[in-house]
Amino acid sequence: MKRLLLVAGARPNFVKVGPLMRECRRHPDKVDVRLVHTGQHYDPEMSRTFFEEFGIPDPDWHLGVGSGSHAAQTARIMTAFEEVLLGWRPDVVVVVGDVNSTLACSVTARKMQIRVAHVEAGLRSFDSTMPEEINRLVTDAISDILFATEKSAVDNLLREGRSAEAIHLVGNVMIDTLHYCLTRLDDVPGKRVQGPYAVVTLHRPSNVDDALKLRGILDALCVIARDMPIHFPMHPRTRRKMEENGLQPLIAGAGIQVLPPVSYMDFLRLWKDATLVLTDSGGVQEETTALGVPCFTIRDNTERPVTIDEGTNVLAGTTREGILEHYGRFRSGQTKAGRVPHLWDGKAAERIVSVLMESGEVR
Repeated sequence: MKRLLLVAGARPNFVKVGPLMRECRRHPDKVDVRLVHTGQHYDPEMSRTFFEEFGIPDPDWHLGVGSGSHAAQTARIMTAFEEVLLGWRPDVVVVVGDVNSTLACSVTARKMQIRVAHVEAGLRSFDSTMPEEINRLVTDAISDILFATEKSAVDNLLREGRSAEAIHLVGNVMIDTLHYCLTRLDDVPGKRVQGPYAVVTLHRPSNVDDALKLRGILDALCVIARDMPIHFPMHPRTRRKMEENGLQPLIAGAGIQVLPPVSYMDFLRLWKDATLVLTDSGGVQEETTALGVPCFTIRDNTERPVTIDEGTNVLAGTTREGILEHYGRFRSGQTKAGRVPHLWDGKAAERIVSVLMESGEVR
């Protein structure tokens, strides 16, 4: 029986861990699976919602590390996670995504000679100013098993010198969760929005910490809101930066409805029928491509190029002029039909767990 230890720390991690936990529990005779919640991002109410929505059992360990600088947070995770590994030594530590918990737990496990599997390996923005890019590079360099979501990720890993035997193109567990939640959406109370509308998410420090850049993005949104209402679940960081820089009056009365952070199911209900989604989230780029919803990514690069090459995603940049240029094309009917990428079929977790149950010593 394989002893697998799954790691989750931030909101995007739970979306990816849910399918893995459910699939592991389908094989109780072959897999002994445990879950660590590092508490990197921790809100008690939202945490409970994650576990309920994604069918995740309560974590076996909650490290409660909280927020802090990258160095301080990573150090606290490593120290606490080491104690977990000393008490319950798994065969494989499974990390997902690209947050500080991903980096910290993979490094800690490898230094203790415990094998590491990375889900979402090989994604690259080629922008070293992004903390997530550093986390991805380091995690992939030391992981034993590399699970890729798209062919570009496989190519990146091979170019970086990883062996083909360590790399597995398995699809996207984010899409597994999307399919799972779509089947349950009608059973969850909630209000649908009618008519043409847009949805916005904005949270990256590179966008919201720069007052001039944030003002330009908000200006563009105000122009778009003249054509259709915008629903904007606002991240606490974005709200704080808007308040600090006195930008709230800019969108007041502009047709932009600011919402508090919402659960996954409520957000899914909101964006799946949207006319247009504008986001700086990596996960939302993938999910909109999976459902064929037009998406503008408010960034200058993306580590998920398949959403542009094959999907409905457009890289719109971060300036007022760039966003509105792309919106002008969209408004004139120049939209991307897109297609669902290879293996984004809701069965990625099955492929991953199959590899983990059969995996030998791969380096």
